[in-house]
Order: sequence, then C-alpha cells, then structure tokens
Amino acid sequence: QMQLTESGGGSVQAGGSLRLSCEVSRNEYCMGWFRQAPGTEREGVAALRSDGSFSYGDATRGRFTISRDRAKNTLYLQMTNLTPEDTAMYYCAAVGFRWRADGGVSCVKALVDFDYKGQGTQVTVSS
Repeated sequence: QMQLTESGGGSVQAGGSLRLSCEVSRNEYCMGWFRQAPGTEREGVAALRSDGSFSYGDATRGRFTISRDRAKNTLYLQMTNLTPEDTAMYYCAAVGFRWRADGGVSCVKALVDFDYKGQGTQVTVSS
C-alpha cells in the first residue's frame, strides 16, 4: 500500500500561480500528477519518468514544473500563468514499475490509470 496526501489547491485569478504538494508514504519511480474536471476524462499533467526525467501534458508544458524532494518524501507541482481551463481536481498518483533486462525500470501503465492516488486538491481559476 501507498498513501498520498495532496495540499496547496485553492482559488486564483487567471495569470496567477499555485504550488501543489503531495506527501507520499514512500518514494517511487513512477509518480506524478493528473487532473480531472467534471464531465471530462483524466488528463495527465506532469510525471516523473522511470529514468528520472520529467514529462508534461501538452496543455501544461512550459507553465507547470514537477519536482521531488526525496528527503521529505514530497512531490511538488509549481503551476504558473494559470487559466480558467486549468480548473480541475488535481491528483497525485503512482503506478508500479518493472525491472528491464538492461537494468533500467519501466512504468507499467500510464499515470492516469493509477495504482495509487490521493484524495485530490481542487484548483479553481477565475477569469
């Protein structure tokens, strides 16, 4: 089992910034953030790849930054230049991984199909 607890959501005006935090019970290779607005499908926001690099969704690349503090078991999402289209519930999530023959790891599924997730934190952006 794994516990994830998000915080930092809130209401801001367009153009504003927020930083989300996710405290996790253990560090994993494959972690990140996805969001979901009412009536829409889950959308990948940002993720830590199994090789330690980062990936971003098309809608968030260039505006959002994911980072991790291993010592604090905390994942962050810095969001800037927010727009009303960013309004959603934001979830911190993790998926399993597998070891490859070359010694690397691969995430077993997409983050939006999570193995573990937190309760979510609401972000609301007004125009």
